[in-house]
Amino acid sequence: MEARIEAEASMFETSHVLGSLLASSSILSQAWHHCSAADTGAAAYVRGSCGNTVYVAFSSKYVANSLAGIRAGPMKAFDITELGGSGLFRPLVGGEGEEEEKVKVQALALHLFLTLLNSPNYQNLLQEIKDKPVIFTGHSLGGSLASLAALHFLCNSSSGSFSSCNSTPTPPLLCVTFGTPLLGNEAFSRAILRERLAGHFCHVVSQRDIVPRLLFCPLGPSLSILGAHMHCCNLLPDEERANLQKIVSMHIAAAATARKRESPYWPFGNYVLCSKEGAVCIDNPTAVVQLLYVTFVAGIEVVDLSYRDIAEAIPQHLLLKKRDITEEENFDGGISLVLEASGIGSTGIGAAAATEFKVSKRASRSPNLICAELATKLGKITPCRAQIEWYKVLSDDDMGYYDSFKQRISPKKYSKVNINRMKLGQFWDEVIEMLQNNSLPYDFHRRAKWVNAAQFYKLLVEPLDIAEYYRTEQHMIKGHYLTHGRERRYEVFDKWWKSKTDLMDNSFVKRSKFAGLTQDSCFWARVEQAKELTEKVKTEQDAQVLGKFWKDIVEFEDYAKDLVERKEVSIDVLAPRSSYRLWVDEWKSIKSARAFCFNG
Repeated sequence: MEARIEAEASMFETSHVLGSLLASSSILSQAWHHCSAADTGAAAYVRGSCGNTVYVAFSSKYVANSLAGIRAGPMKAFDITELGGSGLFRPLVGGEGEEEEKVKVQALALHLFLTLLNSPNYQNLLQEIKDKPVIFTGHSLGGSLASLAALHFLCNSSSGSFSSCNSTPTPPLLCVTFGTPLLGNEAFSRAILRERLAGHFCHVVSQRDIVPRLLFCPLGPSLSILGAHMHCCNLLPDEERANLQKIVSMHIAAAATARKRESPYWPFGNYVLCSKEGAVCIDNPTAVVQLLYVTFVAGIEVVDLSYRDIAEAIPQHLLLKKRDITEEENFDGGISLVLEASGIGSTGIGAAAATEFKVSKRASRSPNLICAELATKLGKITPCRAQIEWYKVLSDDDMGYYDSFKQRISPKKYSKVNINRMKLGQFWDEVIEMLQNNSLPYDFHRRAKWVNAAQFYKLLVEPLDIAEYYRTEQHMIKGHYLTHGRERRYEVFDKWWKSKTDLMDNSFVKRSKFAGLTQDSCFWARVEQAKELTEKVKTEQDAQVLGKFWKDIVEFEDYAKDLVERKEVSIDVLAPRSSYRLWVDEWKSIKSARAFCFNG
């Protein structure tokens, strides 16, 4: 049931589904018809319909006129939170909160969209289409506006801005662009994948079209000047066009072969790459870049194919309709068919592209398959976790497992637990690395199985990491654990768990018994800091410094008391010889010996 609901959440989840839709419907021809109507008028967009579906087509002419005379900075990418974008595209901003570049989009496209968004006519349009199937579309620069409009509509529909009830499902929406320049950076592309919005975007690209490939070039002054006239660059004189083709080819080649990119822009959504031989629908950004390169280089001498021709012919030529070859039946045949439909051919650059594309496709295994294999590995390391749990149970009564491990009460047991601790850490570090390399599903960090497993691991094992850190006196070399010793994996898991709990009912339910694991995995690090401050209080003579120490200790004392009263700690925290119980006794004696109580 869960899998069925998840599949229904995005009807265009894969390029196969979207490709089948395009091949069996009039969507592309209708979209191009409305784009043509928009480009011949003076308005920013036109509204049309076909059956029950509403088409909103944005004009490239309007965008070009709006950019006329601009000579500085049109290619610069801005943080989407600038220009007031954070509230409009909130699901895309922040994401996992990890240390990665911010989501950025093309600044002028965002500026023009925000200007349009503030107009009363567009606001009325949004209210009119909120409960209807809608297709946003645009040609060239108009496609950039269409993409931002679709993103805004999706983000705000899901948050309830266009509906009376937040639980109202987002109406069916598709964004179809023709020959549109790249819009955002790689973080933008990942955010759209993460939010499961990529399936709503279809970018149709002709084999010879420079515009969709232009922003792989560095963002220099020449492109700044060209930016205002991007819609015309396919109509440049032959010599200028040839020079531009060479520049574009060089820079897209660097991006396609994983060399250093000089431009931050990156594809998102599905790409339908078209030639007179057919069309291919692809949703993997890296594969898109590779094919944008090889099709462009191979197509320099090819007769131009207009988007009108493509829109009318694609149902007859789309790869998924033309022949049904699966990867399992004939991998090499499938790759050859992709290249054939892309207009590359099987000789010359087509043969080289085939080899590179095969390697790439074989190397880029399905994220869901990798995730399934990872689940098997998780099962195999479960005994490591179980042995640590057993060690904890055996240690809880007298000293607690934190202090037992720190003091190596049983060297033999310590060695086994320490080996298991390191194995588990290695496994979870590999998981994070795979997620960062986009080897796992984009919503992996939101799947309950993995979020819960990571949280349990953190609560169970991090106290042992803290114990080892202080046992080996790393705090004397590096500083305290919380600021200098904590592994990054735990910070990542904190963010995963926070994202989950933010979606839950946070009303507190009082525990009837102590937690199986202390809910603050860094509790023992805080105890160690309190112990050190307590020792300093005994000898500190400076009243101001002493007051600061005293205030910090009291804050921890109150924090710890609250955890204990709410039974958010494991019973081992209160073991007779645990570090915490010994510290509590010592702190009480210090306060009793003092004739004053510092009030910070």
